[in-house]
Amino acid sequence: MKLHNFRHGGVSVCGLLVILFPALFAPFGYASPSVLSDSSVLKLRHSRLLKSALQHQSLNEQQSDLWTPLANQGWKPCINSTSTSSSIPESSGYIQVFLDGGLNQQRMGICDAVAVAKILNATLVIPYLEVNPVWKDTSLFEDIFDVDHFMNVLKDDISIVRELPDEYKWSTREYYASAIRFTRVKNAPLHASANWYLENVSPVLESYGIAAISPFSHRLAFNNMSMDIQRLRCKVNFQALTFVPHVRTLGDTLVNRLRYPGYLQQVVDTKEGKEAGKFVALHLRFDKDMAAHSACDFGGGKAEKVALARYRKAIWQGRVLNSRFTNEELRNQGRCPLTPEEIGLLLVALGFNNSTRLYLASHKVYGGEGRISALRKLFPQIEDKKSLATSAERAQIKGKASLSAAVDYYVSMHSDIFVSASPGNMHNAMVGHRAYLNLKTIRPNMALLGQVFMNKSMNWVDFQEAVVEGQKNRLGEIKVRKEKQSIYTYPVPDCVCQQG
Repeated sequence: MKLHNFRHGGVSVCGLLVILFPALFAPFGYASPSVLSDSSVLKLRHSRLLKSALQHQSLNEQQSDLWTPLANQGWKPCINSTSTSSSIPESSGYIQVFLDGGLNQQRMGICDAVAVAKILNATLVIPYLEVNPVWKDTSLFEDIFDVDHFMNVLKDDISIVRELPDEYKWSTREYYASAIRFTRVKNAPLHASANWYLENVSPVLESYGIAAISPFSHRLAFNNMSMDIQRLRCKVNFQALTFVPHVRTLGDTLVNRLRYPGYLQQVVDTKEGKEAGKFVALHLRFDKDMAAHSACDFGGGKAEKVALARYRKAIWQGRVLNSRFTNEELRNQGRCPLTPEEIGLLLVALGFNNSTRLYLASHKVYGGEGRISALRKLFPQIEDKKSLATSAERAQIKGKASLSAAVDYYVSMHSDIFVSASPGNMHNAMVGHRAYLNLKTIRPNMALLGQVFMNKSMNWVDFQEAVVEGQKNRLGEIKVRKEKQSIYTYPVPDCVCQQG
């Protein structure tokens, strides 16, 4: 059906209706997509600092010491079991887990699933990945991870099967969703102990030969675990979980084109004397979901506040912990993610200049190009999957948020420096993985930056001094895991050994 666009006095009637009654043109309960992505309503929050940063860049050379690899910090990867037994005990039954969240949350859940199977002497069924309600990705485990590699690396640790035997084929996600089943364990507490699984899941395995644990996210404690269990989790995370070949191939292509600008071939012959360039992987983590959940003000005016509040109501029924605080309180506490404009100013203050190549490892940015414009002014050599690879090269990941995230993860692991605009699952996974390999990672001091950016009278010199001082010892230096902290974010000392 074609809609005719009638005009009166040069103004579109349809356009006027959208402006006056946006709710009529959006799905019930959701903020208008036009409001959420309209870059015309966005204003620079730190225009004075941005102007100074642009002038500063043109007068200064990029600091070469930024690219210097981290010095040896006295640790080395150490994930071999301390057990003298090389045989796997007889299986007590089959364990199924249903994992929600995005790629990195699911990754941590897979590591915990292997550990739980080990604790219970059970056979693990390749984990089932739930469809994420935000990204709506239907990718299976085998679509993302190399199953053969996963099973081969862990073959001496636990038993793993791709599918259940015929007598258990009824044990599906749909089966457990239809009614309460005796074989489903749904009361696993957050960060449950090994003893909890032995006391509550072992009887189910003994009675039925199978147990399905759902929900399973964050269902295994980080403390009071044996060294073998901790090292097994590290082994899964850093060795067993390898992306499927086409993700690695695309990742290698992107890395190669970042290091050798202007060369479109997949592999550059380094023997020809071409020096590899350096690049920073930047995870903006500034999508609509994050913006609404943070309850912070990002400068989009009344329209943006209304849109975010409506989205927050639709997704979480308005129940967001941060919404009880003012914007000033949230920023003072470091609870507001940095905008692309703010992360750009941070990087300039640290010594990066407009010759720095940035790879954006992010999903769609909330606010569209309007939100990225300031970052592009500071760093014109910004790249992403679309700018570096053809549509044909990206065909296998098109429309698949998890596969897209997997490519970003792969490229980020091969970058000289990784920066995350705010904490989150990608940040946590990358900080841990790069710490394990002693790679440089910039972790923004969120509380300090929140306070600094609220000071509208601060000049560039004072801003830079505050940033440099606040970012000391936040460039990848080893942080030993504290009680209850995640082993996946802080792999020291569980996943490493001190060098002699």
